[in-house]
Amino acid sequence: MRRIMINAAECDGCKNCVVACMQAHREAPGTIYDLDLTDIRNESRNHIESVLDGKYRPIFCRHCDMPECVMSCMSGALTKDFLTGLVSYDEEKCGSCFMCVMNCPYGVLKPDQATRTRVIKCDFCLENGGEPSCVKACPKEAIYIEEVTP
Repeated sequence: MRRIMINAAECDGCKNCVVACMQAHREAPGTIYDLDLTDIRNESRNHIESVLDGKYRPIFCRHCDMPECVMSCMSGALTKDFLTGLVSYDEEKCGSCFMCVMNCPYGVLKPDQATRTRVIKCDFCLENGGEPSCVKACPKEAIYIEEVTP
């Protein structure tokens, strides 16, 4: 199984990972140079928080072993694939109850800003070959992929 790992001590808050995620999931095709950062439909699946000591805390989906989001999803829109380790989201099944949002212990999942009818969460950039854009965009290598054994 592959997991996105974080070394928060290396994060300098540049937000390249956030912008790369927005670019990877934008609706209209284009380059990062014409990405509209003010368009609420261009949402990142991760974010960076500034903490009191002047450092930064990257907030990413951990694709948990026992995901609270999946266990609280009444419609079956969220599922855990125990072979890949990924927690997947099926927008067609989502009832927009947002129990997953309320139960994520890390505060990662969120309703989309534009319609508030679907959940925004990491999909490991599977449509882009499974190489997460956030990992590729981190200049400090604070975000990286690690093979883990179950």
